Amino acid sequence: MTVLLTRDDDGVRTLTLNRPHRRNALDAELWESLRVALVDAGDDRSVRAVVLTGAGGAFCSGADIRSGAGTAAHPLYRIRPLTEVALLLHELPVPTVAKVTGVAVGAGWNLALGCDLVVATPESAFSQIFVRRGLSPDLGGSWLLPKLVGLQQAKRLALLAETVDAAEAHRLGLVTWVVDGDKVDAFVDDLTARLAAGPPVALAQTKALLNEGADRTLREALASEARAQAVNFASTDASEAFSAFAEKRPPGFTGRWAVPRSTTGAGRSEGT
Repeated sequence: MTVLLTRDDDGVRTLTLNRPHRRNALDAELWESLRVALVDAGDDRSVRAVVLTGAGGAFCSGADIRSGAGTAAHPLYRIRPLTEVALLLHELPVPTVAKVTGVAVGAGWNLALGCDLVVATPESAFSQIFVRRGLSPDLGGSWLLPKLVGLQQAKRLALLAETVDAAEAHRLGLVTWVVDGDKVDAFVDDLTARLAAGPPVALAQTKALLNEGADRTLREALASEARAQAVNFASTDASEAFSAFAEKRPPGFTGRWAVPRSTTGAGRSEGT
């Protein structure tokens, strides 16, 4: 059985965790498949948005603890794939959407929180279950939760390991939208179509600025914004947006480089 399903549709790549018999718990094979898939998505310029979801009515029930039974590897080495996946997801240059149906528990919930936007159904349930297993949060949960809900609520969720429903998660700002189960696919399709139609360079710069801004002073953020705008103006998307506005038509964003290539000297460009 293929543990991670990949589908491309008009610039949107959907990655589906496919271990429904274990409620899509993440074993070593699935961690590695997800790591490779995120690297591929980041390197493929045809990918304009990524959806992460689960098969069989669950999003992800966390790391598959049983899959590591009997291994002699030190826990620091066993945790490394989680670290790589968390960083890849956070730094992916395209918008990411978690489509959560059913449970998102432990590392599974933090996998969803690592996405830029989270769409859940009323049946979704969430838990930072770690302390019930004698563990502490991983996959970036200790960093994500305080930033999203504040320190006190983060401590509540992590120390008590309560299960919260979609409505509570939405109230806390941990879910972007709650959509009825029979409408969630169409909602995510429309959402990602809008993201995929956006200017890829500007979206990548915006995502990076927002991620970095949480840890920066205003002075540092302003300097980063200035650099990002220089990158944006070096693509054709900015001029295309202005032209489309003047001509009263939808813009066609491509992310192409607009700066003329030098034909002499050290600045000569060999690529596109």
